[in-house]
Order: sequence, then C-alpha cells, then structure tokens
Amino acid sequence: MNLSLYIAKRYLFSKKSHQVINIISGVAIAGIALATAAMVCTLSVFNGFKGVVAEQFSAFDADIKITAASGKTITTDAPDIDRVANLPQIAALSFCVEGKAMAGFGGKQAMVTIKGVDDNFAQLTNIYKALHGPGEFVLNDGMNDYAVLGGGLTHELGCGVLFTAPLEVYVPNSHGTVNLTIPARNFKKSELHSSGLVFVLNQPEYDGEYIITSDSFARNIFHRKANEATSMELKIKNGENIAKTKQEIERILGNGYIVKDRYEQQESIYKVMQVEKIISYIFLTFILMVACFNIIGSLAMLIIEKQENMQTLRSLGAENRTIANIFVFEGAMISAIGAVIGILVGVALSLAQQHLGLISMGTSGDFVVESYPVEIIASDVAIIFVTVLFVGFITVWLPVKALTKRYI
Repeated sequence: MNLSLYIAKRYLFSKKSHQVINIISGVAIAGIALATAAMVCTLSVFNGFKGVVAEQFSAFDADIKITAASGKTITTDAPDIDRVANLPQIAALSFCVEGKAMAGFGGKQAMVTIKGVDDNFAQLTNIYKALHGPGEFVLNDGMNDYAVLGGGLTHELGCGVLFTAPLEVYVPNSHGTVNLTIPARNFKKSELHSSGLVFVLNQPEYDGEYIITSDSFARNIFHRKANEATSMELKIKNGENIAKTKQEIERILGNGYIVKDRYEQQESIYKVMQVEKIISYIFLTFILMVACFNIIGSLAMLIIEKQENMQTLRSLGAENRTIANIFVFEGAMISAIGAVIGILVGVALSLAQQHLGLISMGTSGDFVVESYPVEIIASDVAIIFVTVLFVGFITVWLPVKALTKRYI
C-alpha cells in the first residue's frame, strides 16, 4: 500500500488529541453527504419528468419518424423505403399524411393540423391511453370518415366529444385561378363525422391543434396520390436498440430523408429539460464545493497537531511531496465517505418517492401525475460520485500544499 495513503487512513480513523478535529471532520462528511443526496434526488426528479413527458408523447409519436429532406412527400413504394420496411427490427409501420387546414363547426373556426393515419397507427403508438369518450377508434367505415380531435380543440370549436352535425374542413385549392368574386370556390371542403372520442396528451401543441382521421380522407383533401405520404412512422421491436436501428435506416436512405427518434421529434421540449437539469447540476456542484471547505479546516488542525510526526517522517527520508500527499489522501477519503453516504441516502429517498409517492404535486388535480416522478439513472449516479471526488480533491489540494509547506 502507498505510504501516504496508509498513514492517511490511520489518521482518519485514529483518535485525535483534540476532539474538535473529529467533530469538524464529521461535519465535513455530513455536508458532503447532504449535498450529494440533494444532487441524486434532484437529477432523479428531472429524469422522472422526462419519462412522464416521453410517456405522454408516446401516445402520438412513433419510435422513429421518416420525412423527406426536401419537398413535402415521400413515395411509399420507393426501393429504399421498401428496404427500410423489410428490416427485421421493425415491428409495425404506418404511412401518414399530414397538413394544415381550417376546421369549422357551429360558426366557429380554428386552424388545425389534419393527421391522416392508416390502420397500423394504433399498433405503433399508445394512442388508446390518450383516448376519452364512448366511441371506438374507427376512422373510416367505407362510407364516412371520422375524426378524433384533441381535447383543447373540441373546447375551442365548441363541438364536444359527440357532435351530431359534421365538422367542416377547408383546404385551399392547390391548382386553378383565384376566384375573387366567389371566395368559397378557392377552398376545397370536406366533412368529418364524430367518432365519439377525443385524445388528451396535456400538451397544447397537440390537444389544441391536431385532428386524427383516415389516411384516405387526408390524401383526398390534400391532393395526394395513393403512393404519397408526408411521413413514414415506425415501431421498433422490444429489445432492439433504437439508436442503432436509426443509424442503419439513415445509412439506407442517405441524405434524401430526415430520420428522427421520439426525442428528436420533440427536440425543443427535451432540450429545455436537459438545460434545466444541467443548470441544477452546476448550482448543486457549487453548494458541494462550499461543503468541501469544511475539509480544509479539519486538515489544517490535523496538520498542526501532527507536526512532530511529520518531522519524524522527514528525518526518516520522506519527501515533502509524500508528507503533503498524506493530507491530500485524507481529504479525498473524507470526500469519498461523504459521497458514498450521500448516494445511499439519495437513492433510498428517490426509491421511497418512486414507490410511495411521499411528496405530492398538489391537491388541485390539474397534474398528470399525483406525486413527483422519480427515475434513477446509473450514469447520473456515477457522474455525481466522480464529481464529488473531483471537487473534493481540487478544493483541498492547493490549501494542503500551502499548509504543509508552512507548518512542516
């Protein structure tokens, strides 16, 4: 064993002549443990919220979405699209037709996004978890096309879940001259009937804008051919690596397509959450640094107490560097003990919150979850442990060097 590390271990656990040194060391360990536990709990809560948001979007967003890099449509029977569709990692796929339109009901209008989907859409999303109402998820029965509106959109149009009159949908004509005398002729009008369902994701950009209907309705109103779609959406088989599958799809399709996973489809939201998590981590690191200053006080008193022992070591041939490293190692061990205790406490509190819901989100009932969501990620715990060790080492290294030079 390294001499400096061996002596540091003896000094840390041996009885001191001044009891205050043990007290200060204990306070330093407690402070580091508290800061470490706070880091574990805070980052786990951020992970929990990210998981909740991902679960909400999983009702609408597929694992992977493919769109054209230029233009608005992809050709569904193109050779490269067929190669992707036949990949063994694919569990289900759906070709969707999406576009902007204006919806009207009872004298009220709203700009909406029409999303036309085929029968496979329910297999590659968790849409059933977001559906509310007495109806069934049937978008076309061979005679009529049916609509599933977002909850916010039904409120804006005042149509409710079960509307008896058809919902009118208007799209500008893509060809022909503009008729200024009869403006209505500049738009193509179609009707959607009530499916008896609405979807609620608690995300305004979806609930207040989207209408899900059949792909045949969307192709007709947006003037799309039978082999044209605006996106190809994929569900990856359980156990398959989505990131690797995405890379393989990008290799097959080349630069002519944009391939996005579920997080990239909502990139702005997840970026904001990631930035908030990083800022919280930085602030807690500064608090940890303040807690580590207690180590300096403990080591300063220990250096003064052990001056005679250090002189003896020098007489035996120990170098100044070896003597200084004794106290550097002791500071590192104090940091490590505090880190281990803090991680154990933080993980225990996080697990308690995860399974017992000790801290609720409130009593108003407006939240998606009843208590603060928590998800412990091993990589976060490892980063926290390394951070505590690094901050502890940096905090004590220069002061210890200066103190040993002065007193030894």
